[in-house]
Amino acid sequence: MNVTDSLSSAQRTGRPTRSTNIAKQRHHFRTVVAALDVVVIVVAIVIAVLLRFGENTDAAQVGTASGPLGYTFFSACLAIAWVIALHAKQCYRVELFGVGDDEFRRVARATFGLFGAIAIVALLAKLDLARGYLAIAFPLGLLLLLLERAIVRRWIVRRRAHGDYCDQTLIIGTPPEVRRAASVIARHPAAGYRAALVSVIGTDESPFVLSDGTEVDNVGPIADVSTLDGSINTLIVAGQSAMTPEEVRQIGWQLEGTDIRLALTSTMTDVAGPRIHRRPIEGLPLMSVESPTYAGRKFLVKRMLDIAISVVVLVLLSPVLVVLAACVYFEDRGPVLFRQVRVGVNGQLFRMTKFRSMVVDAEKLRADLVPDDASGVLFKMKDDPRITRVGKFIRTYSLDELPQLFDVLIGHMSLVGPRPPLPDEVRRYEKHVHRRLNVKPGVTGPWQVGGRSKLTWAQSVQKDLYYVENWSVTGDLAILARTVRAVLQREGAH
Repeated sequence: MNVTDSLSSAQRTGRPTRSTNIAKQRHHFRTVVAALDVVVIVVAIVIAVLLRFGENTDAAQVGTASGPLGYTFFSACLAIAWVIALHAKQCYRVELFGVGDDEFRRVARATFGLFGAIAIVALLAKLDLARGYLAIAFPLGLLLLLLERAIVRRWIVRRRAHGDYCDQTLIIGTPPEVRRAASVIARHPAAGYRAALVSVIGTDESPFVLSDGTEVDNVGPIADVSTLDGSINTLIVAGQSAMTPEEVRQIGWQLEGTDIRLALTSTMTDVAGPRIHRRPIEGLPLMSVESPTYAGRKFLVKRMLDIAISVVVLVLLSPVLVVLAACVYFEDRGPVLFRQVRVGVNGQLFRMTKFRSMVVDAEKLRADLVPDDASGVLFKMKDDPRITRVGKFIRTYSLDELPQLFDVLIGHMSLVGPRPPLPDEVRRYEKHVHRRLNVKPGVTGPWQVGGRSKLTWAQSVQKDLYYVENWSVTGDLAILARTVRAVLQREGAH
């Protein structure tokens, strides 16, 4: 099959193709998000003005060297500058929505950058700005922007799961490379790609069968990829053995003036973007990968957040803790708390605290039970007979883990981190799995928001190791937010 045969009949008859529709969807989406940003920014600024100046808004003025300036005019200029800053940080690139935290990072950097710019301008121009006004407008605006973007993300992820807002993608590579790339794309629809065509090197088999059994048209060798303009949005060169650097450069030239974007995959996996730095040398696109760090300012910020959030949550939920303790005690008059030795950072042992959710002699009864996965390291059992009635409820909503906040305050645990393992589990670890112990275990973590008890042992290890080597403060905050949703929706709980 050649390229022409693979083009849709809609394209040949002049009707809009799927790719054209995606381009229109992208434009519409960017417009809607920009409009929502404007609304959110205006709301934040109006609230800041009302809280700072009350009903005397007209009398409030910014002192300047050339005379007073009304806050209404200044606020309008601030709103415009804010939107411009978001555009400058490319916060409206559709591919940023759906996966990763780059979108949120850009919004935060745009906001902080604008705040810094206003501070410098105010200093140089001797503007007499009300600090309370700015102290309300910027934090509130950033919070509302991030909340708005989170809502928009949930919406577009649902739409992409149904095939909307997904780039029609052509994948070029050898059979294993094409299948691997297509498999990853299929598992992560939130990224916004759909394998529409393939160009498989070494075979003219068409349709080409992917790993999941899906059949995709194989267009074979492509003389000029620009002929696909209107049929695809993205061209992915999968792997490093697919073609020579000269061939990739030729494709890039052919795509000039088209709406097709070129993407290259890499054999490097499970490395987060902030650890990757481009270091080109005379046209050689070297990528430098930073080694993971387990100390420094970033960990100090993490510790401060652990303490602050734990104190706030414990104070707010103190009535709930009292009620839960009473429920656990009055069911069987046994101990309220369950303390168990776990392995912490660098292999240090500590006693982790939870609300007791099982019968008093649960540990003695464990030997008589058969786990769901007898070959796995973890002991997991969906219908564990040792769980009490109260225990079943508090486990469903992870309320049994609330006392672990005291372990966080002591310093044995962090709010976010790998699952705290038992000593017996650690003794059965493979060598590479010990890297989970390079950071403090967490009350929640990637396993909690990624499936909880539904995860296999291998999946749990993969998620934890990725977190250990690539964690960030922003990522921790995102995991905390996703934990609330996972608990309320009871995802993978038992």
